[in-house]
Amino acid sequence: MILVTGATGNIGSALLKELHARGAGPLRGLTRDASRAAFPDGVEAVEGDFGDPASLKSALDGVRSLFLVSRRGPDADVIDAARRAGVEHLVLVSSITAETHPHLGPAGENLAVERLLKDSGMAWTILRPTQFTSNTLMWAASVRDHGTVRVPYADTALPAIHPADIASVARVALTEPGHHGRTYALTGPEAVSPRRQVEDLAAVLGRDVPFAEISRREAHAELAAVFGPEAADAVLDLTGGDVNDALLAVRDTVSQVTGVPGRSFKQWVTENAAAFR
Repeated sequence: MILVTGATGNIGSALLKELHARGAGPLRGLTRDASRAAFPDGVEAVEGDFGDPASLKSALDGVRSLFLVSRRGPDADVIDAARRAGVEHLVLVSSITAETHPHLGPAGENLAVERLLKDSGMAWTILRPTQFTSNTLMWAASVRDHGTVRVPYADTALPAIHPADIASVARVALTEPGHHGRTYALTGPEAVSPRRQVEDLAAVLGRDVPFAEISRREAHAELAAVFGPEAADAVLDLTGGDVNDALLAVRDTVSQVTGVPGRSFKQWVTENAAAFR
């Protein structure tokens, strides 16, 4: 039995579809509200809340492989619950910042979760993706209203990854041999700047999308209102204020693990154009 947590999220939903399409065996998807889950036929929907690890007990019954996105709840308790339930292999989504920016608070938290997993006694695979192509959904409301996309560091190009590519690597790690004890840094197939992302978005929508580069101070004020000042600083460092070669590097891990080239940013926009219309 494979349990996919975050099963209605960007990665989890794509992972369940891939596992189901490839006949990966009994599958279970964890969600807070099973009545609203639109899982593939045959996938068991179970309810649970990371904020209440005790609620995961029935969801983990009979599970041998677990997919987990870090820092969605008390990870120490979730990992311990998985170990106690007899889970044999856990695939963890961490962050590439654990390698590139370990001094940042969120990266340090991810490293701590990775260590917990490695010390758990279970087999493990760690995925470290860079920023997601889906982060651009933060622009969706402005684009729908024909407003201006306002970003700092307009020409800093990062190799953002399609969430479905993270799911594809997770599917291989969960179902094929040779991935226990491996840590995979994951990126998209090319580096794309915010300016270029907006150009791709405009091309897919078939209309102009106004764009403006703003200062770090302006961006910090907007981000801090949503994420808090410390997280806003971290986001700004990672999107242009404190980038390094490791963060900028395009890696071929997705194609090496899955045998299929990574999906482009423009493909993600094409698939999700409705969110911007």
